[in-house]
Amino acid sequence: MVGVKEVDLIKQELKGRDFLTLSNYTTDEINYLLELADYIKKQKQEGIPFEPLKGKTLGMIFEKSSTRTRVSFEAGIYQLGGMGIFLNSKDIQIGRGETIADTAQVLSGYLDGIMIRTFSQEMVEELAAYSSIPVINGLTDLYHPCQVLADLQTIKEVKGTLEGKKVVYIGDGNNMAHSLMHGAAKMGMELVIAAPADYQPNPEVTAKAQEIAAEHNAKISIEVDPAIAVQDADVIYTDVWASMGQEEEQAKREKDFDAYRVDAALLAKAKSDVTFMHCLPAHRGEEVTAEVIDGEHSVVFQQAENRLHAQKALMTALMS
Repeated sequence: MVGVKEVDLIKQELKGRDFLTLSNYTTDEINYLLELADYIKKQKQEGIPFEPLKGKTLGMIFEKSSTRTRVSFEAGIYQLGGMGIFLNSKDIQIGRGETIADTAQVLSGYLDGIMIRTFSQEMVEELAAYSSIPVINGLTDLYHPCQVLADLQTIKEVKGTLEGKKVVYIGDGNNMAHSLMHGAAKMGMELVIAAPADYQPNPEVTAKAQEIAAEHNAKISIEVDPAIAVQDADVIYTDVWASMGQEEEQAKREKDFDAYRVDAALLAKAKSDVTFMHCLPAHRGEEVTAEVIDGEHSVVFQQAENRLHAQKALMTALMS
């Protein structure tokens, strides 16, 4: 919990900041965002308007298609009293050769914040370097921090606390695995990544996460055997085997990940009250069976809804 005396200081520290990766945020700052997300969610549930961003505009750049990211950000900025502008990269000059630096400086004169969902983390970093307004990483091939902020909110809602909880991520060592490692490390959790040898997370990201974990009484580890990994798990998490841009690898990945499907038998090896999570979209019958994702342990739609609340908290903190 963030103490009352710390709130004003954190508010000032977050105002105008970029949100590129969770590793750039302190535990107290993440806790503040989670508490703000809880508050905003309760206000919405009770029908109480919360509009700290009246007159503010968020530009939303998309190089990758989206359901949850686009709708949650666009609905979120509207519910906060502002408006969002959808910017398909093919429709703006960045898609025709304008430099990222020029685009950043132009948009900074029009907008109050930028959210970008793209392939390259380097592109997001450059956009932030040349923008005078906050830049939010809506997803890159390396990180997905907005999703993990919502995931942390969901785990806290379901389990009551984050510290000491064991999360097991099963599947491709992708952007989800990377951001989960940073989030778990910052929040004093145990995270096990269960992935085939050829699909494990980026070694540099893993090393950074383990370094952070050592400072926060957390534990980050890599395991090949999912049956070993899920022992005593509080949460089991998975993602699609072939992410956007990897469609040509689908057949090979289906074969390579066949032993990493989350089914009832694997779930039974974890704690009896284990929670199942998935960032969606899901491919039932591939990375998870319908029995699990639609079963009593699953919180995937609560998790998806929390994208809205967590990102509203993020926009409020950075843009208000």
